[in-house]
Amino acid sequence: MPEFDLVVRGGLWFDGTGAPGARRDLGIRDGRVAAVSATPLPTGPDTEVIDAAGKWVMPGFVDVHTHYDAEVLVNPGLPESVRHGVTTVVLGNCSLSTVYSDPSQCADLFSRVEAVPHDSVLAILDEHKSWQRPSDYVDALESLPLGPNVTGFIGHSDMRSDVLGIGRATDRRTKPTAAELDRLGQMLTEALDAGFLGMSSMTNALDKIDGDEYRSRSLPSTYARWREFRFLNRILRERGKILQSAPTINLHPNVAGFFAESSGLGRRRPLKTSLLSAADSKAYPVIVYFMLAAAPLLNRFAKTDFRWQHLPVPFTVYADGIDLVVFEEFGAGAAALHLRDEVERNELLKDEKYRRWFRKDYDNKFSPRIWHRDFYDAVIVACPDETVIGKTFGEVGDLRGVHPVDAYLDLVVEYGRKLRWRTTIANHRPKFARKLAASPGVQMGFGDAGAHLRNMAFYNFPIRLLKRVNDDQIRRKPFLTIERAIHRLTGELADWYDIDAGHLRLGDRADLVVVDPAGLDDTVDGLFEEAVPVYGGLRRMVNRNDRAAVATVIGGRIAFRDGEFTDVSGRVKTGRFLRAGRYDAREQAPTPAASGL
Repeated sequence: MPEFDLVVRGGLWFDGTGAPGARRDLGIRDGRVAAVSATPLPTGPDTEVIDAAGKWVMPGFVDVHTHYDAEVLVNPGLPESVRHGVTTVVLGNCSLSTVYSDPSQCADLFSRVEAVPHDSVLAILDEHKSWQRPSDYVDALESLPLGPNVTGFIGHSDMRSDVLGIGRATDRRTKPTAAELDRLGQMLTEALDAGFLGMSSMTNALDKIDGDEYRSRSLPSTYARWREFRFLNRILRERGKILQSAPTINLHPNVAGFFAESSGLGRRRPLKTSLLSAADSKAYPVIVYFMLAAAPLLNRFAKTDFRWQHLPVPFTVYADGIDLVVFEEFGAGAAALHLRDEVERNELLKDEKYRRWFRKDYDNKFSPRIWHRDFYDAVIVACPDETVIGKTFGEVGDLRGVHPVDAYLDLVVEYGRKLRWRTTIANHRPKFARKLAASPGVQMGFGDAGAHLRNMAFYNFPIRLLKRVNDDQIRRKPFLTIERAIHRLTGELADWYDIDAGHLRLGDRADLVVVDPAGLDDTVDGLFEEAVPVYGGLRRMVNRNDRAAVATVIGGRIAFRDGEFTDVSGRVKTGRFLRAGRYDAREQAPTPAASGL
């Protein structure tokens, strides 16, 4: 037998199917699992060895919601995900992709809503965008020294902007002509033919455009009518592909329309649908019961194929001054974010008429919302005035004898982006976090890796979920087994998205992570800052807990090990573009005899 390229020695092996772990050696050859053995595997002079004794060996994590679309072109190793065991990332979420639209349009669509520097995104795309079609885009990604595997959605706003122009695409009076609708369908079909997962869309008008000409209009897909959605959904349904989207947050919620579109009643094929959710929201605490019940009931009785996409950790966000996307949800906040010039913005924030407007929006208990709008639940973490650090804006207002809104705006005017604060908007109650993590109608995701660089860091959310599961196992109050939690983060996602990932059986791709359960401690919640050269040195919020994910292997190559990236990371291609439904030929799942069980 030829020697192995890599042997992972003596770990507790989980194959990603939900089967219990078993202590095994894994032999890796030519990028795939060539042996799974209950006895030690031989090594040759050129075989690398990972000692996994006392550790868990599992498939690499699948991150189904990222916004690395620009960053991957100049930093293809994507180290902030790889260091936490993520070996597959999904691009093109929230109606945003960089396939059809020109660089200027893409930058306008992408930058404000995902809180990344507009000039940097534009410069990256100006230099690197050489494609006009989905197949060419796939070829461009394949030419990069990818760290993790990538796959993606085609963005509805991307397609709409190219066909209609951003101006018409963001005008409610616009109705695509029959020819324009056909062109949208052709674009979607081209993307599916190239191996894309499906289409991402957005119906929530909270997400706004950057740039100058159409600044502060909502994303183009939010202007589409159901006639257009049904036309595109029909293509997705016939091909067995996915719709990824988010429902409206207004007085006329459209979530029932998504349910109806997903249904397979009447002999038609169900439409795979994944909707973003702040599942246990502070703004609407009781909605968690709907989130827990809706998808399982619909999938059973309405023949839908529906999932809520849920972040399985507390949804804590940070902000510098007033730069936070939740302010887009009400008029006064959106008016401030519309102004890019800090002097002009401060003049607005000091105006008493504006402050009355802000206070009215803040105190309105009946307007739809994502943020619960409670400045008593917003803690100051950094400020030149050290006396306010650790206090809430509500407490500062009480001390100064002013409304919490005025206390907040006073500090923003005085200190600008040097005022840093945080709040948790969802997923804060452990009881419901456990129920959601175990619910079959909930899908692990919504980490937003590569976006909101100053606002959030969920790059290691799979590790944090494993910590919670492990802690409860130790306390003998389990809500998930270890193997089920791993399945939820790997094989379950890969199977639903129909990609060659998420499993670690004989013949599978050798994409894996070695996790030390002793490292699943409080450090997994740690937050740090790291300068991002490709974004002009902007300091990104990141996670640093390298005692948990001690080794990441992609395509049979060690990319990260013991807190250090190897020479292959970002230099040698370990990942590739995973085409939906196009699995490479491999051996079937091994029988016990074949795998050494």
